[in-house]
Amino acid sequence: MRPDDIRARLMQPVRPEWGHSDYDLTPDARPDERPLKPAAVLVPIIDRPEGPTVLLTRRTAHLSSHAGQISFPGGRAEPEDPSPEITALRETEEEVGIDREIIDIVGRLDTYRTVTNYAVTPVVGIVRPGFAPSPDPYEVAEVFETPLAFLLDSRNHLRHSGWFNGTPRRWWAMPFGEYYIWGATAGMLMNLHARLSDPKPEDA
Repeated sequence: MRPDDIRARLMQPVRPEWGHSDYDLTPDARPDERPLKPAAVLVPIIDRPEGPTVLLTRRTAHLSSHAGQISFPGGRAEPEDPSPEITALRETEEEVGIDREIIDIVGRLDTYRTVTNYAVTPVVGIVRPGFAPSPDPYEVAEVFETPLAFLLDSRNHLRHSGWFNGTPRRWWAMPFGEYYIWGATAGMLMNLHARLSDPKPEDA
């Protein structure tokens, strides 16, 4: 799938698919009633000649939240950020050292609600290859890429389960080699899959 195809698909109306909340697979779980905190992440699609890839990070083990987990670059919105796009680009520069000048924003995915009470706006950007990541050693332990085709292949979309704060939970997972992509990151990738996949016959 090429950048123009991705841009065109993201302009289409949203279809009711998975990928909007950590509660998608656990609808009986009770969400936190406190106000949601705004945040944004960049879904960085690298326009590689051999096929597009998605850049992901592994967070450092000492962080107070989501330590060691696989995530997109991004974070909480600052008061001076005029839009989720600016939040995502700023956080990407800070976390992995990718200059916003080589990122072409092509759209957004649906806002995603996390169990940690964030309302996350995933911003999709096409990144020109040739950059050298410079991760922030405090936040980012590793930067790696996963083929977009792998992430969009429904055979790699698994449902796992476990316990969170004493409550049974179910979540999406997309294990890739040594990397366990799961939770909110996998949920947002499910939404990307829904937005980029061909319409079902009843939706056409």
